[in-house]
Amino acid sequence: MKGIQISADSTGSDIEPLVKAIHELTGLPTTARSLNKMGIRMEKKKVLNAEYTGPVLEEVLRTNKTTRRVPNEGAYKGTPVVVSPIRNEDGEVVCVIGLVDIVGAIDISSTFSEYPRVIAEVEAAKKRNR
Repeated sequence: MKGIQISADSTGSDIEPLVKAIHELTGLPTTARSLNKMGIRMEKKKVLNAEYTGPVLEEVLRTNKTTRRVPNEGAYKGTPVVVSPIRNEDGEVVCVIGLVDIVGAIDISSTFSEYPRVIAEVEAAKKRNR
């Protein structure tokens, strides 16, 4: 039977099918690596780096906690990212997967602060056109 297994020793090639699927679902830059091996970085449907790691991937490997932050170094310096661990049955991190965090990149408060004004303008325009 064919399948995918993820372990602490998975290579970038081993985890590429999972990274590719996540990348195709989201359309976002996607990265991953295992605990003991370098991983991959994928953007625009292409593997840009087959021996990849980044500071937030490394942090999540150490902490075993999902992390959202803006790295100050690496390929995504200055760009919000989110990285989550993949854990084994004992809860230990064996691999991490990261995405560019579009939610973190949007200034939610300023985006929605304009919403009531826009609704009021639309309602006023409807009344004028009646």
